[in-house]
Amino acid sequence: MTQESPGARVSTLELFFDLVFVFTVTQLADSLAHHLTWSGLVDVALVLFVVWWMYSGYAWLTNAVAPTTTVRRTLLLAGMAGFLVMALAIPEAFTEYGWIFGAGYLVVNIAHSVLFLQAGPAALRMMRTLGPMNLVAALLVLAGGLLPEPWRHLCWLAAPLVQVTAGYLHPAEMHTISAGHFVERHSLVMIIAIGESVLAIGVGATDLDLDAGLILAAVLGLTVAYYLWWNYFADGDRRSEHVLAEAVDPARRARLALNAWGYAHIPMLLGIVLTAVGIKKTLAHAFDALHWDEALALGGGVALYLLGHAIFLRLLRLPGAPYRVAVAALCLAAVPLGHHLAIAQLAATAIILAAGAITEDIPRVRRAGLANAIGDFGRGS
Repeated sequence: MTQESPGARVSTLELFFDLVFVFTVTQLADSLAHHLTWSGLVDVALVLFVVWWMYSGYAWLTNAVAPTTTVRRTLLLAGMAGFLVMALAIPEAFTEYGWIFGAGYLVVNIAHSVLFLQAGPAALRMMRTLGPMNLVAALLVLAGGLLPEPWRHLCWLAAPLVQVTAGYLHPAEMHTISAGHFVERHSLVMIIAIGESVLAIGVGATDLDLDAGLILAAVLGLTVAYYLWWNYFADGDRRSEHVLAEAVDPARRARLALNAWGYAHIPMLLGIVLTAVGIKKTLAHAFDALHWDEALALGGGVALYLLGHAIFLRLLRLPGAPYRVAVAALCLAAVPLGHHLAIAQLAATAIILAAGAITEDIPRVRRAGLANAIGDFGRGS
């Protein structure tokens, strides 16, 4: 597959598309906040998987087919409309609006396939496998919206299995990935998604008295969101771009992109959703005891995000995974604090994240200082 613009960066239209996609993250967080149960979490995870699969598909798409013509932009608008309809239907995706979610998902899939076929002759061979299997997954989601239980959930469970199979059956060597564009696209959607945690602060503070306790809880919630950003973006996105760019073999690069930016990002996004719910619940009951499910949403959300990023780093053979696993364990250990006092868990989580970031950064700072000292010595001699 030929690359139309190898050095291209993410366009403003793609960023606009990402904003529509992240509305689904907002809707998932709101849905989980109202149904904070294990079954609710499973439903959110299923929706997130199928939605992320097609968002990721559009990231691969615009990496190969730049939205530079009216036809392409119109098809991308159709995909955006599908995502918007899906997001609107998410609160009732497993009840009365399931068929609406499925119809929107089908539109997203069709627009994606039609656009991908414009990527060149090689895309036709690739889409002979990927396109029909994506369509089967979309039809399963639509069928799930029309059928009663237990068929509804069985269809929803089958859809991700078809998608995962498609990811490994289609000829990955047909993809030619522009590392800079690909990494930037995923980085942008992650920063917007992390902003969901900040949005949760504003939503959680609605109709509450703006006293010292609420301000403290809000600042602590912002601190937690900041360290979610720090773990992903503190030089890590540039290093990951280098790793992807250095994968010369097209098949290896495609598999690395699928595993690291596809699958490993799912627990990170689910962690963001859970963290947003936990922060929202904490702001509403800052000086009260949280229910176990609410405390687990906060601690478990941060831990899941960190574990997802640890997997991401391991796949790319980058340093930092052990720090994230250790910090995730400590965040889970702080969950009982929330069951006694909500703000105590929020403060402990922020402190643990800050301590983990500082501890990880100390060796890098020392190496940078030593390199500067050697450089100064060399210039002085």
